[in-house]
Amino acid sequence: MRQNFCDWLATTHCKRIIYLGGLVPKGSLSRHLQSRENVDEILRSGSIPVTTFRASIIVGSGSASFEIIRDLVEKLPFMITPRWTNTRCQPIAIRNVIHYLTGCLETPETSGRALDIGGPEILTYRELLRQYAVARGLQRYFISVPLLTPRLSARWLQFVTATTLPLAKSLIESLRNETICQNHQITQLIPQPLISYHQAIELAFARIAQNRVPSSWIDSLSSGKLNPDFLRSIRVPEHGVLCDQQRVNLSSDQKTVIDRVWSIGGEEGWPSMNWAWRMRGWVDRLIGGTGLRRGRRHQQELRAGDALDFWRVLMADRESDRNSARLILYAEMKLPGEAWLDFEITHNQLRQTATFRPRGLLGRLYWYSLLPFHFLLFPKMAIKLAA
Repeated sequence: MRQNFCDWLATTHCKRIIYLGGLVPKGSLSRHLQSRENVDEILRSGSIPVTTFRASIIVGSGSASFEIIRDLVEKLPFMITPRWTNTRCQPIAIRNVIHYLTGCLETPETSGRALDIGGPEILTYRELLRQYAVARGLQRYFISVPLLTPRLSARWLQFVTATTLPLAKSLIESLRNETICQNHQITQLIPQPLISYHQAIELAFARIAQNRVPSSWIDSLSSGKLNPDFLRSIRVPEHGVLCDQQRVNLSSDQKTVIDRVWSIGGEEGWPSMNWAWRMRGWVDRLIGGTGLRRGRRHQQELRAGDALDFWRVLMADRESDRNSARLILYAEMKLPGEAWLDFEITHNQLRQTATFRPRGLLGRLYWYSLLPFHFLLFPKMAIKLAA
Protein backbone atom coordinates (compact mmCIF):
# COMPACT_ATOMS: atom_id res chain seq x y z
CA MET A 1 0.00 0.00 0.00
CA ARG A 2 2.81 2.43 0.89
CA GLN A 3 4.61 1.63 -2.38
CA ASN A 4 1.36 2.10 -4.30
CA PHE A 5 1.02 5.52 -2.66
CA CYS A 6 4.50 6.51 -3.85
CA ASP A 7 3.79 5.23 -7.37
CA TRP A 8 0.59 7.25 -7.50
CA LEU A 9 2.33 10.42 -6.27
CA ALA A 10 4.84 10.10 -9.10
CA THR A 11 1.97 10.67 -11.56
CA THR A 12 0.87 13.92 -9.86
CA HIS A 13 2.30 17.43 -9.52
CA CYS A 14 3.30 16.83 -5.90
CA LYS A 15 6.54 18.70 -5.09
CA ARG A 16 7.23 17.48 -1.59
CA ILE A 17 6.10 14.85 0.92
CA ILE A 18 5.91 15.79 4.62
CA TYR A 19 5.90 12.74 6.89
CA LEU A 20 5.36 12.76 10.65
CA GLY A 21 6.99 9.64 12.08
CA GLY A 22 8.55 8.53 15.34
CA LEU A 23 11.93 9.13 16.92
CA VAL A 24 14.12 6.17 16.06
CA PRO A 25 16.70 5.23 18.71
CA LYS A 26 19.84 3.23 18.07
CA GLY A 27 19.77 -0.53 18.51
CA SER A 28 16.94 -3.04 18.24
CA LEU A 29 13.57 -1.48 17.44
CA SER A 30 10.07 -2.60 18.32
CA ARG A 31 7.79 -3.59 15.44
CA HIS A 32 5.89 -0.34 15.93
CA LEU A 33 8.98 1.89 15.57
CA GLN A 34 10.42 -0.30 12.80
CA SER A 35 7.18 0.11 10.85
CA ARG A 36 7.50 3.90 11.06
CA GLU A 37 11.09 3.70 9.84
CA ASN A 38 10.06 1.45 6.96
CA VAL A 39 7.45 3.97 5.84
CA ASP A 40 10.11 6.68 5.75
CA GLU A 41 12.45 4.50 3.68
CA ILE A 42 9.73 3.67 1.16
CA LEU A 43 8.72 7.32 0.78
CA ARG A 44 12.36 8.29 0.22
CA SER A 45 12.78 5.60 -2.43
CA GLY A 46 10.67 7.67 -4.81
CA SER A 47 11.60 10.75 -6.85
CA ILE A 48 9.72 13.30 -4.70
CA PRO A 49 11.70 15.02 -1.91
CA VAL A 50 10.61 14.01 1.60
CA THR A 51 10.71 16.04 4.82
CA THR A 52 10.46 13.70 7.81
CA PHE A 53 9.67 14.90 11.30
CA ARG A 54 10.42 12.36 14.03
CA ALA A 55 8.57 12.84 17.31
CA SER A 56 8.17 11.08 20.63
CA ILE A 57 4.85 11.40 22.49
CA ILE A 58 2.67 14.20 21.13
CA VAL A 59 0.74 15.91 23.93
CA GLY A 60 -2.77 16.82 22.85
CA SER A 61 -6.28 15.41 22.66
CA GLY A 62 -6.46 12.62 20.09
CA SER A 63 -2.87 11.42 20.49
CA ALA A 64 -3.06 7.71 21.34
CA SER A 65 -0.22 7.89 23.88
CA PHE A 66 -1.64 10.98 25.55
CA GLU A 67 -5.14 9.45 25.68
CA ILE A 68 -3.71 6.43 27.52
CA ILE A 69 -1.87 8.62 30.03
CA ARG A 70 -5.08 10.54 30.61
CA ASP A 71 -7.16 7.40 31.10
CA LEU A 72 -4.69 5.90 33.56
CA VAL A 73 -4.30 8.97 35.74
CA GLU A 74 -7.96 10.00 35.67
CA LYS A 75 -9.21 6.54 36.60
CA LEU A 76 -6.65 5.09 39.02
CA PRO A 77 -5.80 6.57 42.45
CA PHE A 78 -3.09 3.89 42.79
CA MET A 79 -0.90 2.88 39.87
CA ILE A 80 1.48 -0.05 39.56
CA THR A 81 4.49 1.18 37.60
CA PRO A 82 6.63 -1.59 36.03
CA ARG A 83 10.25 -1.20 34.99
CA TRP A 84 9.46 0.19 31.54
CA THR A 85 8.01 3.36 33.10
CA ASN A 86 11.61 4.41 33.80
CA THR A 87 12.26 4.67 30.05
CA ARG A 88 12.94 8.23 28.95
CA CYS A 89 11.15 10.17 26.22
CA GLN A 90 10.91 13.75 24.97
CA PRO A 91 7.23 14.76 24.75
CA ILE A 92 6.21 17.62 22.49
CA ALA A 93 3.06 19.77 22.51
CA ILE A 94 0.77 19.41 19.52
CA ARG A 95 0.99 23.17 18.94
CA ASN A 96 4.73 22.91 18.47
CA VAL A 97 4.26 19.99 16.06
CA ILE A 98 1.76 21.92 13.95
CA HIS A 99 4.12 24.90 13.84
CA TYR A 100 6.91 22.67 12.51
CA LEU A 101 4.64 21.02 9.94
CA THR A 102 3.40 24.34 8.58
CA GLY A 103 6.70 26.17 9.01
CA CYS A 104 8.62 23.73 6.83
CA LEU A 105 6.53 24.82 3.84
CA GLU A 106 8.24 28.21 4.02
CA THR A 107 11.66 26.76 4.84
CA PRO A 108 13.23 25.23 1.71
CA GLU A 109 16.21 24.01 3.78
CA THR A 110 13.99 21.34 5.36
CA SER A 111 13.38 19.61 2.03
CA GLY A 112 14.90 16.12 1.89
CA ARG A 113 15.85 16.09 5.57
CA ALA A 114 14.92 13.86 8.49
CA LEU A 115 14.52 16.10 11.55
CA ASP A 116 14.03 15.16 15.19
CA ILE A 117 11.45 17.25 17.04
CA GLY A 118 10.85 17.29 20.77
CA GLY A 119 9.83 19.47 23.67
CA PRO A 120 12.17 21.20 26.14
CA GLU A 121 12.20 18.32 28.66
CA ILE A 122 13.39 14.72 28.81
CA LEU A 123 11.11 12.76 31.14
CA THR A 124 10.42 9.17 32.12
CA TYR A 125 6.98 7.73 31.48
CA ARG A 126 6.45 7.60 35.23
CA GLU A 127 7.17 11.32 35.34
CA LEU A 128 4.62 11.88 32.57
CA LEU A 129 1.98 10.23 34.73
CA ARG A 130 3.01 12.15 37.84
CA GLN A 131 3.07 15.56 36.14
CA TYR A 132 -0.29 14.89 34.52
CA ALA A 133 -1.76 14.22 37.96
CA VAL A 134 -0.27 17.47 39.27
CA ALA A 135 -1.61 19.46 36.31
CA ARG A 136 -5.10 18.06 36.87
CA GLY A 137 -4.98 18.52 40.64
CA LEU A 138 -5.22 14.79 41.36
CA GLN A 139 -3.54 12.92 44.20
CA ARG A 140 -2.04 9.76 42.77
CA TYR A 141 0.19 7.08 44.33
CA PHE A 142 2.71 4.99 42.39
CA ILE A 143 3.78 1.48 43.36
CA SER A 144 6.95 0.30 41.62
CA VAL A 145 7.28 -3.40 40.77
CA PRO A 146 10.39 -5.05 39.27
CA LEU A 147 8.46 -7.33 36.93
CA LEU A 148 5.46 -6.76 34.74
CA THR A 149 5.74 -8.19 31.25
CA PRO A 150 4.78 -6.15 28.17
CA ARG A 151 2.01 -8.67 27.45
CA LEU A 152 0.45 -8.22 30.90
CA SER A 153 0.92 -4.45 30.65
CA ALA A 154 -0.91 -4.38 27.31
CA ARG A 155 -3.78 -6.43 28.74
CA TRP A 156 -3.96 -4.03 31.69
CA LEU A 157 -4.09 -0.99 29.39
CA GLN A 158 -6.85 -2.62 27.35
CA PHE A 159 -8.84 -3.25 30.53
CA VAL A 160 -8.35 0.18 32.15
CA THR A 161 -8.19 2.55 29.17
CA ALA A 162 -10.12 3.07 25.95
CA THR A 163 -7.31 1.72 23.76
CA THR A 164 -7.51 -1.49 21.73
CA LEU A 165 -5.30 -4.49 22.47
CA PRO A 166 -3.27 -4.27 19.21
CA LEU A 167 -2.55 -0.58 19.82
CA ALA A 168 -1.70 -1.23 23.49
CA LYS A 169 0.73 -4.00 22.47
CA SER A 170 2.42 -1.77 19.89
CA LEU A 171 2.84 1.09 22.33
CA ILE A 172 4.09 -1.07 25.19
CA GLU A 173 6.63 -2.80 22.93
CA SER A 174 7.97 0.61 21.93
CA LEU A 175 8.42 1.72 25.53
CA ARG A 176 11.60 -0.28 25.90
CA ASN A 177 13.22 2.18 23.46
CA GLU A 178 14.20 5.66 24.60
CA THR A 179 12.80 8.29 22.22
CA ILE A 180 15.03 11.33 22.59
CA CYS A 181 16.13 13.82 19.93
CA GLN A 182 19.55 12.96 18.52
CA ASN A 183 19.90 16.04 16.32
CA HIS A 184 18.62 19.55 16.99
CA GLN A 185 18.83 21.09 13.52
CA ILE A 186 15.14 21.97 13.60
CA THR A 187 15.68 24.56 16.34
CA GLN A 188 17.77 26.63 13.91
CA LEU A 189 15.68 25.96 10.81
CA ILE A 190 12.27 26.70 12.37
CA PRO A 191 12.82 28.45 15.73
CA GLN A 192 9.86 28.67 18.11
CA PRO A 193 9.25 28.74 21.89
CA LEU A 194 8.87 25.14 23.05
CA ILE A 195 5.97 24.41 25.38
CA SER A 196 6.68 22.41 28.53
CA TYR A 197 4.84 19.16 29.22
CA HIS A 198 2.90 20.74 32.11
CA GLN A 199 1.87 23.70 29.95
CA ALA A 200 0.87 21.37 27.11
CA ILE A 201 -1.50 19.49 29.43
CA GLU A 202 -3.08 22.73 30.60
CA LEU A 203 -3.54 23.89 27.01
CA ALA A 204 -5.12 20.56 26.07
CA PHE A 205 -7.75 21.01 28.76
CA ALA A 206 -8.22 24.77 28.58
CA ARG A 207 -11.88 25.64 28.26
CA ILE A 208 -11.09 28.50 25.96
CA ALA A 209 -9.87 25.99 23.41
CA GLN A 210 -13.27 24.28 23.53
CA ASN A 211 -14.92 27.49 22.38
CA ARG A 212 -12.26 28.88 20.05
CA VAL A 213 -12.23 26.04 17.52
CA PRO A 214 -15.88 26.14 16.39
CA SER A 215 -15.90 29.93 16.39
CA SER A 216 -12.96 29.97 13.98
CA TRP A 217 -14.81 27.53 11.71
CA ILE A 218 -17.88 29.72 11.82
CA ASP A 219 -15.77 32.72 10.83
CA SER A 220 -14.46 30.74 7.88
CA LEU A 221 -17.99 29.87 6.84
CA SER A 222 -18.99 33.53 6.87
CA SER A 223 -16.03 34.33 4.64
CA GLY A 224 -17.25 31.76 2.14
CA LYS A 225 -13.91 29.96 2.00
CA LEU A 226 -14.95 26.75 3.76
CA ASN A 227 -17.39 24.11 2.63
CA PRO A 228 -20.27 24.02 5.16
CA ASP A 229 -20.09 20.22 5.16
CA PHE A 230 -16.82 20.57 7.11
CA LEU A 231 -18.97 21.28 10.18
CA ARG A 232 -19.95 17.62 10.13
CA SER A 233 -16.42 16.73 11.25
CA ILE A 234 -16.82 18.36 14.69
CA ARG A 235 -16.79 15.59 17.27
CA VAL A 236 -17.32 15.32 21.01
CA PRO A 237 -14.47 13.41 22.77
CA GLU A 238 -14.78 9.62 22.52
CA HIS A 239 -11.92 8.40 24.75
CA GLY A 240 -12.09 8.17 28.54
CA VAL A 241 -15.71 9.28 28.64
CA LEU A 242 -19.09 8.06 29.96
CA CYS A 243 -22.13 8.37 27.71
CA ASP A 244 -25.90 8.15 27.60
CA GLN A 245 -27.28 7.97 24.06
CA GLN A 246 -30.92 7.97 23.00
CA ARG A 247 -32.19 7.34 19.46
CA VAL A 248 -35.84 8.14 18.75
CA ASN A 249 -37.72 8.10 15.45
CA LEU A 250 -39.33 11.44 14.58
CA SER A 251 -43.09 11.69 15.02
CA SER A 252 -43.18 15.28 13.71
CA ASP A 253 -41.57 16.71 10.61
CA GLN A 254 -37.87 17.46 10.79
CA LYS A 255 -38.23 21.27 10.90
CA THR A 256 -40.61 21.10 13.88
CA VAL A 257 -38.19 18.90 15.82
CA ILE A 258 -35.27 21.20 14.99
CA ASP A 259 -37.29 24.17 16.24
CA ARG A 260 -37.97 22.33 19.51
CA VAL A 261 -34.30 21.47 20.03
CA TRP A 262 -33.23 25.02 19.22
CA SER A 263 -35.69 26.35 21.86
CA ILE A 264 -34.54 24.33 24.88
CA GLY A 265 -33.58 26.14 28.06
CA GLY A 266 -34.06 29.79 28.95
CA GLU A 267 -37.58 30.88 29.80
CA GLU A 268 -39.09 27.84 28.10
CA GLY A 269 -37.17 25.49 30.38
CA TRP A 270 -36.21 21.91 29.56
CA PRO A 271 -38.62 19.35 28.05
CA SER A 272 -38.06 16.69 30.73
CA MET A 273 -37.89 17.08 34.53
CA ASN A 274 -37.44 20.85 34.33
CA TRP A 275 -37.48 20.94 38.14
CA ALA A 276 -34.32 18.80 38.17
CA TRP A 277 -32.54 21.20 35.77
CA ARG A 278 -33.56 24.12 37.99
CA MET A 279 -32.34 22.31 41.10
CA ARG A 280 -29.02 21.60 39.39
CA GLY A 281 -28.77 25.27 38.49
CA TRP A 282 -29.52 26.27 42.09
CA VAL A 283 -26.81 23.90 43.38
CA ASP A 284 -24.38 25.30 40.83
CA ARG A 285 -25.03 28.85 42.04
CA LEU A 286 -24.69 27.71 45.64
CA ILE A 287 -21.15 26.45 44.99
CA GLY A 288 -20.14 29.52 43.00
CA GLY A 289 -21.13 28.54 39.46
CA THR A 290 -23.24 30.35 36.87
CA GLY A 291 -26.46 28.42 37.47
CA LEU A 292 -29.40 29.00 35.13
CA ARG A 293 -29.39 32.77 35.58
CA ARG A 294 -27.69 33.41 32.21
CA GLY A 295 -30.67 32.12 30.26
CA ARG A 296 -30.13 32.56 26.52
CA ARG A 297 -29.66 35.39 24.01
CA HIS A 298 -32.76 34.54 21.94
CA GLN A 299 -35.42 31.94 22.63
CA GLN A 300 -35.51 30.51 19.09
CA GLU A 301 -32.04 31.29 17.74
CA LEU A 302 -28.69 29.78 18.65
CA ARG A 303 -25.22 30.35 17.29
CA ALA A 304 -21.76 29.12 18.25
CA GLY A 305 -20.49 30.95 21.33
CA ASP A 306 -23.96 31.65 22.81
CA ALA A 307 -24.63 31.01 26.49
CA LEU A 308 -27.57 28.69 27.17
CA ASP A 309 -28.29 28.47 30.91
CA PHE A 310 -25.15 26.76 32.26
CA TRP A 311 -24.11 25.52 28.80
CA ARG A 312 -22.05 27.06 26.01
CA VAL A 313 -23.04 26.48 22.38
CA LEU A 314 -20.13 24.91 20.50
CA MET A 315 -22.00 24.18 17.30
CA ALA A 316 -25.43 25.18 16.00
CA ASP A 317 -25.90 23.91 12.44
CA ARG A 318 -29.55 23.69 11.44
CA GLU A 319 -29.12 23.46 7.65
CA SER A 320 -31.85 20.88 7.21
CA ASP A 321 -31.45 20.99 3.41
CA ARG A 322 -28.49 18.63 4.01
CA ASN A 323 -30.96 16.20 5.66
CA SER A 324 -29.50 16.72 9.12
CA ALA A 325 -28.99 19.35 11.83
CA ARG A 326 -26.57 19.38 14.77
CA LEU A 327 -26.44 21.18 18.12
CA ILE A 328 -23.52 20.64 20.54
CA LEU A 329 -23.49 22.17 24.03
CA TYR A 330 -20.55 22.28 26.46
CA ALA A 331 -21.22 22.47 30.22
CA GLU A 332 -19.89 25.51 32.08
CA MET A 333 -21.38 24.50 35.41
CA LYS A 334 -19.06 23.41 38.21
CA LEU A 335 -18.39 19.71 37.68
CA PRO A 336 -15.78 17.10 38.63
CA GLY A 337 -15.12 16.72 34.91
CA GLU A 338 -16.35 17.99 31.55
CA ALA A 339 -19.74 17.45 29.92
CA TRP A 340 -21.28 17.78 26.48
CA LEU A 341 -24.87 17.49 25.22
CA ASP A 342 -25.16 16.61 21.54
CA PHE A 343 -28.33 16.60 19.39
CA GLU A 344 -28.31 15.34 15.81
CA ILE A 345 -31.56 15.39 13.80
CA THR A 346 -31.88 13.55 10.51
CA HIS A 347 -34.99 13.30 8.34
CA ASN A 348 -36.29 10.36 10.40
CA GLN A 349 -34.40 10.19 13.70
CA LEU A 350 -33.18 12.21 16.69
CA ARG A 351 -29.91 11.15 18.27
CA GLN A 352 -29.34 12.66 21.70
CA THR A 353 -25.99 12.01 23.44
CA ALA A 354 -24.89 13.12 26.89
CA THR A 355 -21.11 12.75 27.28
CA PHE A 356 -19.11 13.17 30.50
CA ARG A 357 -15.33 13.06 30.87
CA PRO A 358 -14.80 12.51 34.63
CA ARG A 359 -11.98 14.04 36.61
CA GLY A 360 -10.68 11.26 38.81
CA LEU A 361 -12.69 9.04 41.12
CA LEU A 362 -14.95 11.88 42.27
CA GLY A 363 -16.05 12.43 38.69
CA ARG A 364 -17.08 8.82 38.29
CA LEU A 365 -18.95 8.83 41.59
CA TYR A 366 -20.77 11.96 40.40
CA TRP A 367 -21.85 10.31 37.13
CA TYR A 368 -23.00 7.05 38.69
CA SER A 369 -24.86 8.83 41.51
CA LEU A 370 -26.96 10.59 38.86
CA LEU A 371 -27.76 7.46 36.85
CA PRO A 372 -31.26 7.07 38.39
CA PHE A 373 -32.08 10.59 37.17
CA HIS A 374 -30.51 9.86 33.77
CA PHE A 375 -32.73 6.81 33.30
CA LEU A 376 -35.79 9.02 33.79
CA LEU A 377 -34.65 12.31 32.28
CA PHE A 378 -32.81 11.54 29.04
CA PRO A 379 -35.22 9.02 27.42
CA LYS A 380 -38.22 11.23 28.22
CA MET A 381 -36.46 14.34 26.89
CA ALA A 382 -35.61 12.66 23.57
CA ILE A 383 -39.18 11.34 23.17
CA LYS A 384 -40.69 14.80 23.82
CA LEU A 385 -38.33 16.53 21.41
CA ALA A 386 -39.05 14.01 18.65
CA ALA A 387 -42.84 13.91 19.24
